[in-house]
Amino acid sequence: MYLRMAELALRRPALIPHLVRASWAFRARHWYRRPPFLPMPPRSYVRWRLETAYGDPEASPPLEQLARYVLWTSRMRRWMSRRA
Repeated sequence: MYLRMAELALRRPALIPHLVRASWAFRARHWYRRPPFLPMPPRSYVRWRLETAYGDPEASPPLEQLARYVLWTSRMRRWMSRRA
């Protein structure tokens, strides 16, 4: 999944800020205490999301769907922060 996100960033550099925001929003708690010391979502969360979306925790979503999801989460976070 992380390789797909890197591929998406290379193909569509304009999405990099959205990818960074999404990874920060879904980062694991205490990520700085465990290797690789990167603010990445917990593997269990990613597997659950893939299983609920595609029926397979090992699924590899198409890049276009991944791009739409990242943009959607960015817009929703912005919208929710304005409402608060």
